Amino acid sequence: MSDAAVLADLDRALAATDGVVAGIRPGQWSGPTPCTELSVRDVVNHLVSGNLAFAALVRGDPLPDRGADHLGDDPLAAFRRAGQELREAFARPGALDAVYQAPFGTGPGTALVHVRVVEALAHGWDLARATGQAATFPDDVAERTLAMSRQMLPTRPEGPTAPFGPEVPVPDGAAAIDRLAGFLGRPA
Repeated sequence: MSDAAVLADLDRALAATDGVVAGIRPGQWSGPTPCTELSVRDVVNHLVSGNLAFAALVRGDPLPDRGADHLGDDPLAAFRRAGQELREAFARPGALDAVYQAPFGTGPGTALVHVRVVEALAHGWDLARATGQAATFPDDVAERTLAMSRQMLPTRPEGPTAPFGPEVPVPDGAAAIDRLAGFLGRPA
């Protein structure tokens, strides 16, 4: 994929999840999610802190405290700001080709973008399920993300600290986002 296409997938994944975050009603923030240990607010905070951490990593800045509340009184604005910071960091000349030492290992900027696309789509799906939204995720982006995830994860980490559960079967003809969620261990 070209650099422009990689960044376009990131933009579209962030935009789709933005629509879900914007649709969270006031009484839903403390509700449960498919990420059984996390509330709706916790999942949004996880996305924001991850976007801020990857932006800092690309810029060479100190990483933010991943355990802090990065949402404040306006979770949607925090999500949008963190997404913009992430996008700006990856748009810097050479950022996609540079090699970074990330928490999951060493890889080029394009691999880091893929991780953020996976996170945006998977947790956007989690949030949509948790809040009863019929969110629209771009099928082509979800399809490419699923294919890349299968390629990058020929073996799956297991155990209590694994980032996702064992693959869950999904119905025949399921949407690409549901197949991605199933691959990441989420029941459709």
